[in-house]
Amino acid sequence: MLSIKYIRENKEKVLENLQKKYQEEKIKDLEEIIVLDEEYRTLIKEANNIKHQRNKITEQIAKNKQKKEDVSSLLKEAKELPEKIKQIDARKEELFIKIKQLEEIMPMIVSEQTPKGKDNLENKEIKRFSEPKEYDFELKGHAEVLEKLKVVDFEASRNVSGKGFYYLKGDLALLNQALIRYAQDFLYKKGYVCVSAPLMINKEACNVISFEDFKESIFKIQEKDLHLVASSELSLVNLFKDKLLKEEELPKKMFSFSPCFRQEIGAHGVDERGLFRVHQFDKVEQVVLCKPEEVNTYFKELLDNQTEMLLALGFTLRHLEICSGDLGDMKERMIDLEVWGPKRKDWIELGSCSNLNNSQTTKLNIRVKTKDQEKYYPYTLNNTGISTTRTLVAIVENFQTKEGTIIVPEILQKYMFGKKEIKKNNLL
Repeated sequence: MLSIKYIRENKEKVLENLQKKYQEEKIKDLEEIIVLDEEYRTLIKEANNIKHQRNKITEQIAKNKQKKEDVSSLLKEAKELPEKIKQIDARKEELFIKIKQLEEIMPMIVSEQTPKGKDNLENKEIKRFSEPKEYDFELKGHAEVLEKLKVVDFEASRNVSGKGFYYLKGDLALLNQALIRYAQDFLYKKGYVCVSAPLMINKEACNVISFEDFKESIFKIQEKDLHLVASSELSLVNLFKDKLLKEEELPKKMFSFSPCFRQEIGAHGVDERGLFRVHQFDKVEQVVLCKPEEVNTYFKELLDNQTEMLLALGFTLRHLEICSGDLGDMKERMIDLEVWGPKRKDWIELGSCSNLNNSQTTKLNIRVKTKDQEKYYPYTLNNTGISTTRTLVAIVENFQTKEGTIIVPEILQKYMFGKKEIKKNNLL
């Protein structure tokens, strides 16, 4: 969202941004909000003038009464003014609501680093770390490998919860936990504060994501104003809702582990059989609140954190700069982190690093006060630490053996009680 003040003072820049994001249909909304804002500000002046007029009439009535002069005409005039003010206030309220609605649909101004492009086909690879390795045997899909090892059960979960869910068993369940512990250890050592956050939040708290993301992602609890979190980012940012922070308290650097729940009702839907697109997964998320002038520093820090974690797992990794047309409306900039999937011969997205400018803090009324008593909205950034299910898919594709087992990445072995290889589960 963009504030009406920003839109008023930067109309041409907002127009250019709509064109860059291929949202020309919103140009009429931009023109409308400018007109409504002019009327709103005119009504404020008109209301102030009437109130000033009322004060003058009140004074004049008092003077005339002292002089024992007729005040009937003044009383009649004074009696009409409250109705005029009431009508103006009613119209102002209508305009205020409409302006707020139009503010909500105005996308954040994209960064200079964001390439112009219409959709995900025009996202731009900006960096690659190593090249894919070759295999001397035919690779199998992750679901096939895991089912043969008896470390996953899709049938049982389908009977219990429907498609898009799963049971992880034995060493695969341990590997899932190993990824979580690895990411938590990594971020704690980097100076981030661990937060255990609510897994259910109300509709107002969901304002930290766009309406489209809400519609596509969020599960609602029936007959309750509660929704399952699609990412702990939602709860983490809401930790500071309606708070006034001291500038010297910034940055706020946090991480949180949580199960995440997503409808995945978009074009791709959920996997019929597998862990790639699912309704439930585990994730360690990292979030930062910072001063506007420090946003690039922390964007790089968050990006470097996940990059280091994924490279240490042994993946071939690339950074993909998201183009203007594929960028969410609340975001200024986003880079996806993708690893190579040798079986699918395609890239697997394992996380995104996002700069949301002040779009979230404005919605949640999170402000910062400087030593000079000035106030502003801080910026927020978020980035996946580790999202387990897709990382498990990537591990199976990259570290399966000719015998059908899975090599455990070396950095995770200490979290697996020293196990170096996942073999067939004969216990469950």
